[in-house]
Amino acid sequence: MELSEALARISTHPLREYKTLGDILEPDLIQQCLDSNGVASLRRRKLPMDSMVWAVIGMALFRNESVRSLINKLDIVLPQPVNFVARSAITQARKKLGSAVVKDVFQRTAQAWQQRAEHPHWCGLNLYGVDGVVWRAPDSPENAAAFARTSNQKSPSAYPQVRMVCLMELSSHLLVDSAFDSVSESEMTLASQLLEAVPDNSLTLFDRGFYSLGLLHAWRQAKKQAHWLIPLRKGTQYEEQYRLSKSDKIVCLKTTPQAKKKWPELPDRIEARLITKVVKGRTIEILTSMTDPKAYPGIEIVDLYSHRWEIEVGYREMKHTLLDSRFTLRSQLPELIIQELWGVLLAYNLLRYKMILMARTLPGILPNQLSFREASSYIIFKLTQLPSYSPGNIPAAVLDIERNAKQFKLEARRERAYPRTLKVSKNRYPVKQYAAHSLK
Repeated sequence: MELSEALARISTHPLREYKTLGDILEPDLIQQCLDSNGVASLRRRKLPMDSMVWAVIGMALFRNESVRSLINKLDIVLPQPVNFVARSAITQARKKLGSAVVKDVFQRTAQAWQQRAEHPHWCGLNLYGVDGVVWRAPDSPENAAAFARTSNQKSPSAYPQVRMVCLMELSSHLLVDSAFDSVSESEMTLASQLLEAVPDNSLTLFDRGFYSLGLLHAWRQAKKQAHWLIPLRKGTQYEEQYRLSKSDKIVCLKTTPQAKKKWPELPDRIEARLITKVVKGRTIEILTSMTDPKAYPGIEIVDLYSHRWEIEVGYREMKHTLLDSRFTLRSQLPELIIQELWGVLLAYNLLRYKMILMARTLPGILPNQLSFREASSYIIFKLTQLPSYSPGNIPAAVLDIERNAKQFKLEARRERAYPRTLKVSKNRYPVKQYAAHSLK
C-alpha cells in the first residue's frame, strides 16, 4: 500500500478526529495540481507523477538517503516484472513532473492549512515575518549558468547560490508563500513578489534590510488591515507631525523620485508611527503603519519585534534539522533545483501543520513551543510506517502521534546576554615557552 493511499484511508474513518488527519496532503489535491499544469501519465509507469510528488517531498524528509533509496522506502514504485529503477529514469520522471506542480501543491496546501490553523492574534492582527536565506546549489555547468555566486575580497563562492525570501506565520512557523531566484536578485525584489500572499488583518515584521517606502506602502495596500513593523534605519530623515506621548509620535516620510519611478503608486509622503524604547540601556526605534493609538497600544509594539526571530528559527529548522546540515542541494539542473526547494518548503509545512494538530492537544501551548527536532523525527518515523499497517489500524497509529505530543514540549526560553568584548589580537611573533624546572 502506498503512503498516499494510507493517508487517504485515514479520512474515511468515521470519527471526527481522524478526518482532519486525512487533510495532511490529499491525493485529490495532488491530482488537481497535475491536471492544472498539464502533467499526466498517459500510461501507468513505474514512477507515476502523483507518486513523484511524494518523492520530491521525501528528498527533504530523508536527506541522508539517495533518491533511489527513498523511493523504495516510500513504496511508490508500481509493480513491474523488473522492480529495479534506474537513476536516469528518476531524473526523467522529475523533469516531466517539473517545478510548477510542486509549487502549486505547496501554495494550495499552505492556503488551506493557514485557514484551519486558527492562529493567536494581537489586537486582532496575526503576526507574520519576512526574511531571506541563501541556499547552495551543486557546481554543475547548468547551475553555474543559471545562478550567480557571492564573492568577497579574496575569491568568489565555490557554489552557485539561490536567494529565497519567505513569508511565515510566527506562532506556528507555517509558511504562507516564498519567492526565490539567483543570489544576484535582491531580497527587496523577491519580497515584492509576496504581495499577493499577504493575509488580511496581519502584522508583518521586517528586518531593517527591507526598508523601502515603496515596498512598505505596497504591503499596507495589499490587503485589508495589512500592517508592517520595521526598525528605523540609521540616518532616515522624517518630519514629526505630532506626539502621542514622550516616546510615541506620528512622523511623515518623504519619498524620492527614484522610489516613485520604481513604485508608480507611491505617494509623495507616507505617514507612519515612530516608537522609542530603551531596552537594556540601548535605544530601540520602531517604525510601523499602525498609527491608531487606541487600537494598537504603543507600550506593546516595540516588544512585538522580538518575535521576528521566529523566522530565523524556522530557517535553522529547515537547514540544520530537516536537511541535517547538508547545505548543498542535490539537483544538477536549475529546474530541478527549483523543484527541490519547493519540495523542502512543502515537507517543512507538512511537518509544521502536523505539529499544529499536536499542539491542540496541549492547552495553552503554541506549535512553536514544541521541539521541531524531536517532533519531526517522530512524525517522519510514523509516516514511513503507515504503508505497513493494515487499514483498520492506520487511524490509531496516526492518533498515537498526537497522544505523545506532551513529550516534545520545550522548556521555557532562558534570557541570555552575551556582551561584545574586544578580543586580544593575535601575536605575529612566536611566544617562547619556559619549561618549569623541578627542584632537586
